[in-house]
Amino acid sequence: MTELTRLFPAADFQAGEWRLVDVKGHSIGVYNLGDRIVAYRNVCPHQGAPVCLGRLGGTTVASKVGQYEWGHRGRVLVCPWHGWEFNLETGRVLFDGKTRLASVHVDVADGMVCLRV
Repeated sequence: MTELTRLFPAADFQAGEWRLVDVKGHSIGVYNLGDRIVAYRNVCPHQGAPVCLGRLGGTTVASKVGQYEWGHRGRVLVCPWHGWEFNLETGRVLFDGKTRLASVHVDVADGMVCLRV
């Protein structure tokens, strides 16, 4: 059975911030997307890179023909080894939507950000 591990006060974790934590020997990236907090194991499904050390950015979104609209700011994680881009809202890679990061359950309990590992 997994147990809840308390990490840090939620009030100290602002929208757009991320932290790399170690819980029970697992490196985990925790991201505050503004409307919710998500967490993923720090292992790229492609070739095992420390994906959470990649940069955060965005990507183009559906727009009118001939126009390019930038969106998903701060919600796309780019793997530092091979450039695979992952949607932090779903954990899925952008190019096929099937491959995904290993998610970790996040909860806010008694004002603390907690992970269930």
